[in-house]
Amino acid sequence: MQQWLLPQRALAHLAAAFAVGILIGFSFAFIPLSQANDAAARKRLQRRIPLEDEDYDDDEDDIAYGGIELKRSDTNMSTASRLSRVFVPISLRNFVTGGAGAARGGAAAGEDIKDGIEGCIGNTPLLRIRSLSEALGCEVLAKAEFLNPGGSPKDRVALSIITKAEQEGKLRPFSGDKVFEGTVGSTGVSLAHICRARGYLAHICMPSDQSAEKASLLLKLGAEVERVTPASIVDKRQFVNLAKSRAHELTADSSSDARGFFADQFENESNWKAHFETTGPEILRQCGGRLDAFVAGAGTGGTISGVVRFLKRQLPDLTAVLADPQGSGLLNKVKYGVMFNEETEREGTRRRAQVDTIVEGVGINRVTANFEAGRALIDDAIRVNDEEACLMARYLVEQDGLFVGSSSAVNCVATIKLIKERGWEHSNKRVVTILCDSGSRHLSKFWAKIGDIGGEWDTTIEGILQAGVRK
Repeated sequence: MQQWLLPQRALAHLAAAFAVGILIGFSFAFIPLSQANDAAARKRLQRRIPLEDEDYDDDEDDIAYGGIELKRSDTNMSTASRLSRVFVPISLRNFVTGGAGAARGGAAAGEDIKDGIEGCIGNTPLLRIRSLSEALGCEVLAKAEFLNPGGSPKDRVALSIITKAEQEGKLRPFSGDKVFEGTVGSTGVSLAHICRARGYLAHICMPSDQSAEKASLLLKLGAEVERVTPASIVDKRQFVNLAKSRAHELTADSSSDARGFFADQFENESNWKAHFETTGPEILRQCGGRLDAFVAGAGTGGTISGVVRFLKRQLPDLTAVLADPQGSGLLNKVKYGVMFNEETEREGTRRRAQVDTIVEGVGINRVTANFEAGRALIDDAIRVNDEEACLMARYLVEQDGLFVGSSSAVNCVATIKLIKERGWEHSNKRVVTILCDSGSRHLSKFWAKIGDIGGEWDTTIEGILQAGVRK
């Protein structure tokens, strides 16, 4: 019996050793499987998160990968645990901000996140207008300012004015303070956007002859809109003067702690400085430092003054040209040094109000501080009439799918006239202009006159220029 038990015990030990050997073998077999699954999971992650500048070291515990740290899971866990987590072998941790909670405070290095609506202002595209460039044999480029969140370059101005006022203690966020401005529309829209984002109310005074959609948009943005009869700048009820007096009235009201701030876009130098500090440098960078002429209209004068003041420091030979619509006196101020509008100030025809025109946003019969800031640097001025502007707007839709407003059309007409007058056709010259706003704000007035496009492609550059001759 004892002889039989000995072999039995030996067999039991042998079986146990055999079982242990099998388990060890399976363990070693699963390790490469887990490692393979780790690699597969990393590849799946790479497909889901295609980050640039991939840089990771598989020998490190923390894998640096496109600005995100891939934290390898614990490799000391049991085989069973590793198998159970094979589809989540790594965890993501932002190594700059220290986690998702910290990331909410602002964009980390390598991220491209804008801080509110203010962060979306500026850095608009510089686009090549193909139809004009190909027809003229000269590169025609346009700064697409209508792509700002408020739909125009006035976003830059509104942000600059409000920021400066805050720095000087003239505005206090969420205190009931109110921003007043006299505007034909675009600046009002930009101010309404920024005021809501910064905790202010906006009160906009505008002429009653401006497009209805601008007033409607202002109301939708929460602004107060006061529409007034068009009047001369010497009239107290003129829209700019009225906005200024409304601001003073609120500040003087002893029953309220709220203060009124008059933005004063025509005279406030934060206007042209916004374009000197942002628009001009953007154009120079986007052009790679190569451009021959800049063309823009002027209402307040801030855009052309700020851009030209910056560009001419870098490019002294740049040609700066004012695009001036009918009814405006700025052309004569640039050419002859005298503010004179031949359509309203001829003997026996002098009027107190500007001549009727469907163009909005550019053209004026007085010299503002913002225009004067750059006037000496403007080399020439070109007149554009309503018919030319309408045909150009139609042409840009037909040929390029660009739906622009009246001031943008005026700029483009002046651009082709400049190229023709200077003999720059079929040259390597490069001209930059501004597309100020979309046609969507001009439906009831400017585009109502133009009408529907339909399936037509019949507007030509020659036809546009002939409209100027007929006028």
